[in-house]
Amino acid sequence: MASSEGTAGARRNRLPRRARSVNKGRSSPVSARTRRGLRALMATCLGVALTITPVAAGPAAADTVPAPADDPFYKPPTPLPDGRPGDIIRSRASAFTLQPIRKTPRADVKSWQVLYRSQSATGEDIAVSGTVLVPTKPWTGTGGRPLLSYAVGTRGIGDSCAPSYTLSQGTDYEGLIISAALDKGWAVAVTDMQGLGTPGMHTYEVGRAQGKAVLDIARAAQRLPGTGLNEQTPVGVWGYSQGGTSAGWAAELAASYAPELNLKGVVAGGVPADLIAVAENLEGSATVALAFLAAVGYDAAYPELKLESYLNDAGRKLLASSQDICLASVDGITTVIGTAFSKFTDYATVNPLTTETWRRRLNENKLGSTRPSAPVLQVHGRIDAIIPFAQAETLRKNWCALGADLTWKVYPLAGHAPGIVRQVPDALSFLSDRFAGLPAQSNC
Repeated sequence: MASSEGTAGARRNRLPRRARSVNKGRSSPVSARTRRGLRALMATCLGVALTITPVAAGPAAADTVPAPADDPFYKPPTPLPDGRPGDIIRSRASAFTLQPIRKTPRADVKSWQVLYRSQSATGEDIAVSGTVLVPTKPWTGTGGRPLLSYAVGTRGIGDSCAPSYTLSQGTDYEGLIISAALDKGWAVAVTDMQGLGTPGMHTYEVGRAQGKAVLDIARAAQRLPGTGLNEQTPVGVWGYSQGGTSAGWAAELAASYAPELNLKGVVAGGVPADLIAVAENLEGSATVALAFLAAVGYDAAYPELKLESYLNDAGRKLLASSQDICLASVDGITTVIGTAFSKFTDYATVNPLTTETWRRRLNENKLGSTRPSAPVLQVHGRIDAIIPFAQAETLRKNWCALGADLTWKVYPLAGHAPGIVRQVPDALSFLSDRFAGLPAQSNC
């Protein structure tokens, strides 16, 4: 999810020349390339916000890869082959590029697109697509090369928004963050999550599905031949906004769902921890479309919710027109503008949030009931107008009460979009320290 602040807000949140570590007294220099990238990322995020914001296939050039809806690679075999979560169904060489016009791949990074096994929120076996990236330069740090499972933020529910596609086209707004992680020498795995690329509707903001997808692509990266990764590989998780939900759920699920992963640390930023609170905040706002997308995502994950049965004519029209929407597109812009400041009852005969059926499923995906099994850095912008600060602070209190090793950091003058940039140096520093074996400094 992305928010817009004015140019004055952008100036207030400009990154310092030397980024300070989360841990007091430590500093973590950021490379010149990363600093330039972060400045560009700020512009990109604000731009998106203002407009919203088992065979191996052969390699293909970035500019000849079809969109996922037209690419047989994304269509899993039926039935799925036997296996376990994280097993590779198919893979192919791909490209990682930051250049949307020339599409020149980063020459120092090996890239694969993968289709791998995972599970839905209700435990069904599913296929999920994603990307695995490994720097070609040998790892010279402590221990083995770390693996970062990076959870992306909101981009929409259409298949063409899938990160495995946009990262190969140079059009992913988080490509610069992923590039900064690669500059650290880390391998990076990026899940598309359920239904984003693969057939079926994307289960947008269904945390239990997203958390599993994030953990399973780490498993997939370890099992993919040619990566140099294995089960001893140190693993980190990082995500912001929708990615913050995914990261938070990965932190809560890891001990029970993927106990073999060598999870060292998790960064969860701008976290929509309580979807009821988030939806109530979004209703009547400029970005209420995000709540509508979440309703579609929950309906896809839990068919008994029967979203369409609640809709009036306007709601059915909106649902029909939003099946393949990407926010950073003409259709996305039109939808956001067209629904801005509306109420749920403008599109529904009954507000689903008032029903026990919907509230039960939303509360099943509320973070804060399980202690994360690894140190967590949780960050949030104090003036975030999209993802309420209060519900994030409640998550912090709940995790601390459970005994979490939690570092909590607030950016006083940051809204939602500036927060994604403000967190980057802190996240890189936090994960670097965890990969180096240094203890976190909890401030619960």
